[in-house]
Amino acid sequence: MALVDPHGGGKLLPLLLEGDALAAERARAQALPKLQVSSREKGDLIMMGIGGFTPLQGFMTHADWQGVCDGMRMANGLFWPIPITLSTSAAQADSIAVGAELALVDPDDGSALATMKVTEKYAIDKAHECATVFRTTDPEHPGVKMVMAQGDVNLAGPVKVLSTGDFREKYGDLFMTPAQTRALFESLGWSKVAAFQTRNPMHRSHEYLAKVAIEVSDGVLVHSLLGALKPGDIPAEVRTRAISVLVDGYFQKKTIVQAGYPLDMRYAGPREALLHALFRQNYGCSHQIVGRDHAGVGSYYGPFDAHHIFDEIPKGSLQTQPLKIDWTFWCYKCGGMASARTCPHDDADRLLVSGTKLRKWLSEGAEVPAEFSRPEVLVLLREYYEGLAAHERVEVKMTGHSAR
Repeated sequence: MALVDPHGGGKLLPLLLEGDALAAERARAQALPKLQVSSREKGDLIMMGIGGFTPLQGFMTHADWQGVCDGMRMANGLFWPIPITLSTSAAQADSIAVGAELALVDPDDGSALATMKVTEKYAIDKAHECATVFRTTDPEHPGVKMVMAQGDVNLAGPVKVLSTGDFREKYGDLFMTPAQTRALFESLGWSKVAAFQTRNPMHRSHEYLAKVAIEVSDGVLVHSLLGALKPGDIPAEVRTRAISVLVDGYFQKKTIVQAGYPLDMRYAGPREALLHALFRQNYGCSHQIVGRDHAGVGSYYGPFDAHHIFDEIPKGSLQTQPLKIDWTFWCYKCGGMASARTCPHDDADRLLVSGTKLRKWLSEGAEVPAEFSRPEVLVLLREYYEGLAAHERVEVKMTGHSAR
């Protein structure tokens, strides 16, 4: 059995230049007009660079944007669930001619991430994008806030990627390209691979989901988001350490691989679940675990909307298929982890804890039930929150008010 094919044609198409071509393009980029990209656009560029967004060749045109918003299809018919666009201000767009070349620079250090040939400039209806992609135009939704804050003009065109930013420097071997995960899966003899998406540390419910997937696959890729999150979420360096501790202590060897990818969260719920499945196909995963409120935030989506959307897209849109798992929890009467499909007992017998509630407990120094999280994981998370509290005490002492 072979791994699933990359999306849209069966071959990985990384846009990151190498060797002499990279050196020459970096030198050429120094003389080009510069456009600073956003954090989200940086992640999208790097995903194009490493082949995670195969087969995209650059940022989408207006026809692509319209087709993706309204029917999850690009102008050429390729299935794609969320627009991948580059924006700028109207004033800066006026100074950029169609056909011009730009250096796209890192918002963190100003280095050149890519070069781009501008093939089109266009305005969009931001509210329409939000309504179709996020199912809301509420400005409190973090994804809506991101779209509404972007520039008024989108630029389309192919890119040549020059860098993976600082992800390799920060995360080392955890930052893996699709070519690397595919090679690793093949070396392990895996062909049926389930991806577990996480932007949080793994607790007992997540552990249960991964172990269910291991029972029906060759192995699981725990795929951690390394890009930006909303305020209050646990940063990637803490989260990935906690996951490593859990994997080392509670999983059979050679059944699980941890890796990270460079995107920011969009919090697009069902549509983001589809995007996750699409790029996991490029990483070599045949299945994606989809639990409760996948990629959701607040109460904008129903708990299983991300399950249903896989049944609504045309057959053949993706090779990577959902592994749908119901709400999971500790049941005191069952005496272990269970799901709503397997446990007959009432909510009063179940330990149902959200990430929000856990963060509240930890930030307040409250007790966390042992049935919710492994003790080794809680030790790391308590250290993190104690550090935050100490930093806040220093801020209060220096400024007279809390940093929160």
